[in-house]
Formats: sequence, C-alpha cells, structure tokens
Amino acid sequence: MASAVSDVAWLSAMLSFEAALADAQAELDLIPREAARDIVAACQVERYDIEAIGREAAHSASPVVALIDSLRGMVGSQAASFVHRDATSQDVIDSAMMLVARDALDVLLTDLGVLMARCAALAEQHRDTPMVGRTLLQHARPITFGFKAATWLTGVLDARNHLAAIRKGRLAVQLGGAVGTLEGFDGRGREVLAAIARNLGLAEPELPWHSNRGRVAELGSALAVAAGACAKIALDVALLAQTEVGEVSVAAPGRSSAMSHKRNPARAVEARAAFAGVTGQAAVLLAAMSGEHERSAGAWQSEWPALSEAFRLAAGAVARTRETLTGLQVDVERMRINLGPSQDLGIGASALVDRALEIYRGEVKDDG
Repeated sequence: MASAVSDVAWLSAMLSFEAALADAQAELDLIPREAARDIVAACQVERYDIEAIGREAAHSASPVVALIDSLRGMVGSQAASFVHRDATSQDVIDSAMMLVARDALDVLLTDLGVLMARCAALAEQHRDTPMVGRTLLQHARPITFGFKAATWLTGVLDARNHLAAIRKGRLAVQLGGAVGTLEGFDGRGREVLAAIARNLGLAEPELPWHSNRGRVAELGSALAVAAGACAKIALDVALLAQTEVGEVSVAAPGRSSAMSHKRNPARAVEARAAFAGVTGQAAVLLAAMSGEHERSAGAWQSEWPALSEAFRLAAGAVARTRETLTGLQVDVERMRINLGPSQDLGIGASALVDRALEIYRGEVKDDG
C-alpha cells in the first residue's frame, strides 16, 4: 500500500493523465499526432526529478505547474505548445487521485478478502461452540463463538462491497478546464473527456466535479468504515483475551517492557490505532466538501495527503486484524466455564452462522 500511494505513484498517475489527454486530442484531430506521440513518449516517471518538482510545488500550491514545465522541456519546441492543452491543474490531480485510488483499492480489496476468509473459517469451525453473549460488557444470553465470527464476517463483507462498488463506478476522470466549464478544446470538451476516460479506464462523469467533492469524501468514509469493521474485531479479541476472561489468545503476542508475564494482543492494538487515524483523515476529506466557489483555497489541497494516509492506515488496520486472527487460539473449555450451567444457545445462533456463510460463499463465487 505504501508503494501504491507513494509520491512516485502520484507522479506516474499525473503523467498518465497528460499522456491520455494528448492521445485523446490527437484522436479527435485537435493536436498533431506527432506531438501526441512525443508527449506520450515523454510521460515516463523515471525521467523526472520528483524532489525538484516537490520543491517547486510550494511556489504554486500545486505540483502540476512544475511538472508541466518539465514535460514541455522534454518534448521540445515543436510539441511543447500542445502539452496540457486547455486543461487545468485540478484536472491532472483529480484524475491522478482516481488512478492512485484504483490501485490502492485493488490492494485493499485483496487483503479484505483474506480477512473475510479468516472470519469464515472461524465461524464454520465454531458454529456450535457455546459462549457467553455480552451486552453493555455484562453477561447476557448465550451465543456461539461461530456467531461472533460470523458477525465479524458480515461487517467486513459489507465494507468490502461498498469499496468494490466505489472501485467499479465512482472513480471518475476529471476534465473541466480553467473553471470547470469545459471551455476550450475547440468546443469538443465532452468528446475529449470521454476519450480520456476510455484511455485511463475510469468512469466518465456526467459533469466536471471540480467543486463537488462528494466522491472523494465518500471514498474516505468507506475507508473509515472498512477500518472500523476491522477495529471491531480487534477490540473483541482484546476483550476476550483479557486474563480474567481468557477465552481466546493470539498466536503472536506482544511483550511488555516491564512485565515479562504479559501476552499483549499487539496486532489488535495496532489495528485499533490505525482505525483512529483513518477517521481523522476521513474528517479532513469530509471537511473539504465545503470549498469556495469554483476551486477552493486550501480545502482541495488538503485532500491529497489525507487520502494517501487514509489508504495507508486502512491497509494497516486490515493487515493487523488479519494477523490477529491468524492462528487465533480459541479456548472452548474456558468458554463453557464462563458460560456456567446455561448451555441453551438461544434462538437461531447456529442458523445465522449458516446464513452468513452462505452469503459469503455466494459473494466469493460471484467474484470468481
């Protein structure tokens, strides 16, 4: 994930947009095909000094100005005037954001799939393992550990499905020109937009979304929900692993610097910490929705680092939760002891496990 949202990944995505823009305009005979070929050939990330572009970015509150200067210098005088023709910095960065998000989502969706498999295995193995159900941290009616794991599974499944839907239909190319009106492009802005969307494999929006930041906020919120589903699992494991409860123990506990006897559920702790960080970044993305007029002064710029950090932390929450469940040791006898004389499993716990597994298996089959 660190690689998927790195500065190099962002720069590569911005260059991909510039190449797709040139290709689209050449396809529509808006710029010479020779110029487009030169531009595309120059859009190779390894040819750019990313640190120099970063330093120059501070002077214009955007990395695009320095990038375009470098690109124009590489293509030579013949093609230079056709670089970035009629586009604006926000077109480049928003489209790059969608490309970066697509690659990052592919990483996250894969890892969520592994976590779901861990939950499903526990649900199936412990379908009929009785344990105490707890409400408001107090003993309540009996459940099964399989039911608890099935509840984890459905939470992760719902979060993954939301992210998959965003991956499929909400990652849209950006093209609006100077103020989002598609001014320029010889009056063929909609055609250019459609061609870029095809070239990049992104959705084609109905309208430019320069000042409508809902799709970015939606992505940030979905990342927080996914991390939250993981944090729920992590907290349950930490509570069940308490010394006085002792119903589960992690396979790879963390150590204490002061107390050698402790077996800390370190991965669960890290998952919860990562979730707390994701919610902070999601709040930044939500706040950016109230930008000024046609382009905000600061709110839009706040999205770039916030989205990358949200992806990093969400991936951390998923990975640490997956590690928490890997080799999780379930003490069936301790669960029975804590449950006491009541072995009645109540109504439908095992049947609900079966239903959750049925839904999960259907989703996996649909995914191929």
